[in-house]
Amino acid sequence: MSAEYAAFGLAPAMRAGEVLADGGYQVHRDFVDFIVDGRPLLFQLTDLDAVSPLASDVPPAIFTAQVRSLLLETDPPLKGGRYVIYGCPECEDLACGAVTAVIQQDGADYIWRDFAWQTDEHADMERNGYHGIGPFRFAGAEYRAALDSLVDGTAPVAGRRVLLIGARVAILAKLAAALRAIGIGADITGDATHVPADELRGYGAVAFGRAVTPAERTAVQAAFDRAGVDVAYVDGLAPVVPLLVAQIEHALDRRPAEQHRLTRLVAADGEAGIEVTSPCRVRLTAYRLDRLNRNHTHELFEGVLEPGRHRIALDAKAVKGESFVVARTTGSVLVEAMAR
Repeated sequence: MSAEYAAFGLAPAMRAGEVLADGGYQVHRDFVDFIVDGRPLLFQLTDLDAVSPLASDVPPAIFTAQVRSLLLETDPPLKGGRYVIYGCPECEDLACGAVTAVIQQDGADYIWRDFAWQTDEHADMERNGYHGIGPFRFAGAEYRAALDSLVDGTAPVAGRRVLLIGARVAILAKLAAALRAIGIGADITGDATHVPADELRGYGAVAFGRAVTPAERTAVQAAFDRAGVDVAYVDGLAPVVPLLVAQIEHALDRRPAEQHRLTRLVAADGEAGIEVTSPCRVRLTAYRLDRLNRNHTHELFEGVLEPGRHRIALDAKAVKGESFVVARTTGSVLVEAMAR
């Protein structure tokens, strides 16, 4: 293959949901990202909270229409032969801003060029163009095979239902409500041993409360093993809903390491150690339980970090006693207990 070609692929991705400090929610979105030369294209766009148009929570007819659009089987949705590559994760309004590009065919090949940030029908390349991205030439057979796999059922689909097991029903109910509010299905049970295998296969993770005994945990794992289901198991760190949501978001993210921006979090000795693989905005939040078991939330850091390892000093009051640190980018979440 000529050196001018770029490899094209697709991979599951997510925009992590969150319970916000003001009581609001940031919705969880599962989508399919574009992989160019082995790396998510989204990683080339620093500090962008966006998803591709190939979102797995839209109706099948809309999803198929998006695929056919990228195959140029329908007219371009925007002027100048432009297509939305990444858009707002909360809505489909172009006014929120979107990354667009011209997609065209050259013989059997597909070319993506002239990437720009666009908020209305006109793309101003001089002011809002991503001049360091593309153009990309994709071999037609590879490009079509990847996109066709999304509608013929051969592409991987991520499960995003969670089974909650624990003794504190009130906390479980609040957690289930929070998960559902951000777009993650959640069910509560005290015993999964008699749940039919077909139902168990609908879960991507199981979250255990701190009061669940080792014997109860083993019985649940055995039920999933008998059903042949590979799920992620989460041991709840503390009865704090936003913290538990972050743990579950991390557990549901089963992507390989090379598809993550945020790859490492260590919390010890009054500082956080963080590693990122591409420029991105990182936010650190601490959740602390006091001696009366009350929760305190502290925002510790927010800023764009360059690729590599970083050490960030933490407010000593925010992480004293039993405390936990959550690191977030738009597509990744890591959680660590503060070492004592």
